[in-house]
Amino acid sequence: MATVLDKELKRQVTVDGADYTLAVDPEGIRLTGKGKRKPEVELRWRELLSGEAAMAVALNASLAKAHPAGPPKVEQPSDRTSKPAPKKRVR
Repeated sequence: MATVLDKELKRQVTVDGADYTLAVDPEGIRLTGKGKRKPEVELRWRELLSGEAAMAVALNASLAKAHPAGPPKVEQPSDRTSKPAPKKRVR
């Protein structure tokens, strides 16, 4: 007979050299970076059972392929296309 999950259970896991805290509770699971407060991954049992979690994983994977990770590139306007500064009047 299995034990009923009636309160939060926390364990530490290491993935690719990074430490995380895995929390399992009656609502779902959370994976949080060591020393962080906001979970990197949060999954509710209902989402897992309904298939919503699989759709979210597929969507995130397709977005990652379409937009590679990294900071967005910002183009600097050239000096010639910007409006020149007004000239000061000499009195």
